[in-house]
Amino acid sequence: MRRLVVLLGLVMMISPIWAQDVAREDVLFDAQLDTITFGATITSPEREGKFPALVLVTGTGPQNRDCEMAGKPLFRPIAEYLSARGYVVLRMDDRGVGQTTGDYSMATTSDFAHDALEAVNYLKKHPKVDNKRIGLLGHSEGGAAIAIAASQSADVAFLVSLAGLATDGLKSLFVQNENLVANSPMSDVDKKRSNEINRLMFAVAYQYADSDSLENRLEETYAYWKEKDSIYATSVGMEHDRFRFPIWYYVQQATGPWYRYFVRYNAEKVLSQVDVPVLAINGDKDPFVDPVNLAYWKKYTRSANKGMVTTRLLPNVNHLMQACETCNTKEYADLSTIPNSTLQLILDWLDRL
Repeated sequence: MRRLVVLLGLVMMISPIWAQDVAREDVLFDAQLDTITFGATITSPEREGKFPALVLVTGTGPQNRDCEMAGKPLFRPIAEYLSARGYVVLRMDDRGVGQTTGDYSMATTSDFAHDALEAVNYLKKHPKVDNKRIGLLGHSEGGAAIAIAASQSADVAFLVSLAGLATDGLKSLFVQNENLVANSPMSDVDKKRSNEINRLMFAVAYQYADSDSLENRLEETYAYWKEKDSIYATSVGMEHDRFRFPIWYYVQQATGPWYRYFVRYNAEKVLSQVDVPVLAINGDKDPFVDPVNLAYWKKYTRSANKGMVTTRLLPNVNHLMQACETCNTKEYADLSTIPNSTLQLILDWLDRL
């Protein structure tokens, strides 16, 4: 946040010290292997030279280049902090957002990985970039995207995962939804019902992900469960049943290209091809990407066998990398963005490469 400074009767606006030595340029660049045009911002040290670089990759849902969630930008402070200390950073609008073309609803995690590699290719030609030291930083699903990208290209020199997914798609759906249910205000009876129908639907979505019959299979599964559930609800004396599984919305989501790809995502297969240094950071109060993901970065990657994986579990930190108090999702908009202590942790690791 800018500060007001009074000097000799004049009021001036100055930026925080760590943001003063940063050059910024807004750019447009075309994909080489697609028809997408990307809108992005590149921050770099103000001084001349060749510097290591990072491409920032967002998580699930269409987001702008600042990765704004709950009104708080995650990527802008990361970019400015690192660029003030010797790194070039590119952050870009997702497909169909801001100045980037394309249709987000038709894209998959694999497409987002390809987008990251397009940005790497663009940075290789930048006059301030050491093209042998370009890495990727991904948040949430962006963790899976950067792993896919690194498994496919020798141009990726390192990875930084912030609450990044390192679990199979199906397993992550199970864990994420059960965490959310456990922390919800639902009754114990409704929690049991919610977990039951979620598991049934997720399993069917996985089994028929490549089938044209997926929609029918999901509707049949729900009808089967609903018949049994109605008998159960009556048996426990439930007069006013307020629990509803959003069948229409779920079927629309599950039959789309993103979900079909994600539910079949095989983290072990992808991570076994990752052979670059990795820093993986998670908050211990994250219900969306369970901290168990940290173990998988060390378990599955080739990098781990060479001692090149560093993991950090941060106490009282949520999915948006905020220092939290109640640590529920309602609190996101009231908290500051990623703290300097976490930014310094990332910087210290990068400086040791």
